[in-house]
Amino acid sequence: MADLKKQFEAAVANSKNLSDRPDNSTLLKIYALYKQATTGDNTEKKPGFTDMVGRAKWDAWNGFKGTAPKDAMQQYVDLIESLS
Repeated sequence: MADLKKQFEAAVANSKNLSDRPDNSTLLKIYALYKQATTGDNTEKKPGFTDMVGRAKWDAWNGFKGTAPKDAMQQYVDLIESLS
């Protein structure tokens, strides 16, 4: 787990330096995996209909409900490596 944590932290740093900006769906997946890895399941109230960005982020994060944080970390690392 310590190695995975280090890989995750490195991937978070690398995510800020990607050569090309990912598309919106990929950015949402990056966000959702990060939140799942660091916070766990989404327990926040769903944003209102007028908050489209907040709602999209909430939906993306909620899509990983039940995913173990270490699994989310590994998926995050794999995704960032595939984009680098």
